[in-house]
Amino acid sequence: MATRRKNPTINRGYRVADQIQRDLSELIARELKDPRIGMVTIQSVEVTPDYAHAKVWFSVLVGDVQETTDALNQAAGFLRNGLFKRLHIHTVPTLHFLFDRTPERAADMNALIAKAVDSRGKEEQE
Repeated sequence: MATRRKNPTINRGYRVADQIQRDLSELIARELKDPRIGMVTIQSVEVTPDYAHAKVWFSVLVGDVQETTDALNQAAGFLRNGLFKRLHIHTVPTLHFLFDRTPERAADMNALIAKAVDSRGKEEQE
């Protein structure tokens, strides 16, 4: 009986995106000297099927979000050049940095849940 093989290009796209995420984290931490870029965490990377473009979602622990976004997008060419030296693929994607609001939303949801639990506990005590 023949087995179905998974599409290798889909798996390769995920592997390339993961490698880009790891390499970008290292490049930003070690080689970028821009003072506008604070404590940045690369949350995820999404690569187009033709590897022409990559959306890079990041979060900021310290620093202004807009300044950090501008600084990362200005440094995109430098970071892409660094990826050329590290990745062994024919096309290194153009980088587009986007701020990821997921950690903020998660903190807001946790605060709402904690507030609801506190108010429920007070109602049960009365």
